[in-house]
Amino acid sequence: MASLMEDEVFRSFLKYGAIVTVKLLLMGPLTAYYRFTRKAFENVEDAAVHSSKPDDKKRLVRKDEDVERARRCHQNDLENIVPFVLIGLMYSLTGPDPSWALLHFRVFTASRLFHTVAFIHALPQPSRGLSWILGLLTTLSMSHSVIHSVIFH
Repeated sequence: MASLMEDEVFRSFLKYGAIVTVKLLLMGPLTAYYRFTRKAFENVEDAAVHSSKPDDKKRLVRKDEDVERARRCHQNDLENIVPFVLIGLMYSLTGPDPSWALLHFRVFTASRLFHTVAFIHALPQPSRGLSWILGLLTTLSMSHSVIHSVIFH
């Protein structure tokens, strides 16, 4: 394990993997923040904490655009960050060129951070779509490199 920590690519992967994983983890509290501040809950028992009147409980179980936007952004992160972390780990272990690896990790991280800003603040398309496709292409590029390394090694 100590030798892995001396590897520049692996250390870079850990840094950027940690950044996007923390970003993913923060989406849950962000969604909860919107739920509480917009008083829009999924479940009656959650709404019950905020109202003692039966009619209010039902009224608080509703959809809110800000809550749904944060929830969809969180879902999109799950669909993209988890594969990046798995593929990124495999990619790091194939001994890629450090400058190319760093480029992959930075581009993916920047694309996910921008994607979140574009999603939460409803920036006009194609901003969100382009940031999503950039992250996806980055992960696919690393996937290609991993598969190529395994087949032709």
